[in-house]
Amino acid sequence: MTPIATRNREPVPADSSLARAVVISLFTWRRAGESDVVDGLERMGWWGDAFPSVPNDKIGSRLWLLQREKLTSQTLLRAESYAAEALEWLREDGHASAVTVKAQRVGLDCLGLFVSVTEDGGADWTFDFENLWGVSHANGRA
Repeated sequence: MTPIATRNREPVPADSSLARAVVISLFTWRRAGESDVVDGLERMGWWGDAFPSVPNDKIGSRLWLLQREKLTSQTLLRAESYAAEALEWLREDGHASAVTVKAQRVGLDCLGLFVSVTEDGGADWTFDFENLWGVSHANGRA
């Protein structure tokens, strides 16, 4: 099994602080924006965002909005945008000097999300979520 995260090309335990922060940032549901199309009236989101300690601070991503989308090039762009938005705080809060996100189609029906984080100290982290689509669609192949 391929590790979810590496630091300077060495496997990192999933419970390391940065790995945990990236997973929480990507897979906690951020509340949908007013312009986002949602099923029904529920805009989801983490309840703690209603009481942020920093004004307008939000946790999580809007990747959940893609769960009913077809896998198209536009969907890949939205996945990249939502993931970058969710991880921007790492740079803003001084934990990273750079964060890059790449979404790509893996096979016919999988969306892969690949994240690179460069710590201020220079260490390079990579995160491979090779079947993000399978997880978000709960098709049992995650």
